[in-house]
Amino acid sequence: MGFTFKRLSIPEVILVEPKLYSDSRGFFYESFKESDFFSNEITKFVQDNVSHSINGVIRGLHYQINPKPQAKLVSVFNGKIFDVAVDIRKKSPTYGRWVAEILSDENHRSLYVPEGFAHGFCVMSKEADVFYKVSNEHSPENERGIIWNDPTLNIPWSVKKPIISDKDSKLPLLEETENNFIY
Repeated sequence: MGFTFKRLSIPEVILVEPKLYSDSRGFFYESFKESDFFSNEITKFVQDNVSHSINGVIRGLHYQINPKPQAKLVSVFNGKIFDVAVDIRKKSPTYGRWVAEILSDENHRSLYVPEGFAHGFCVMSKEADVFYKVSNEHSPENERGIIWNDPTLNIPWSVKKPIISDKDSKLPLLEETENNFIY
């Protein structure tokens, strides 16, 4: 089968493109294969999550601190999102920088977001179903985040009036957030 693994401008974040097989019936592709992912420095996963959101929703920017950090492999099975990974590893040459990719049910891409990165996305379609694998189980006591509109990050979200959860609207700025990741 096969995948293309493309390191982005922050090389620890990896865009994954599966090989698609199409014919008159539709298409088929492998969305995950442990041996291929492991050989490309993508970690093992222990939990799968699904979210459904409507147009204009921004979720994030979320992460879990040590001792329960989470790497994520994010995919979209319905719709389209603007998916963002922010480097929050102290002393990293790319600390505070972010990368983003469009993930959709049309391009079948996935984004690997390693530990030490905050993650968020914005729904660009009428609705979106997002599926993501994580490397550690959800741990509420280790859950942290950064406010979506932090001016130092200056992320160009694709909506003018985003829909934000009450919890996400109260997240701190990057410079004020608790973070125990060191490069």
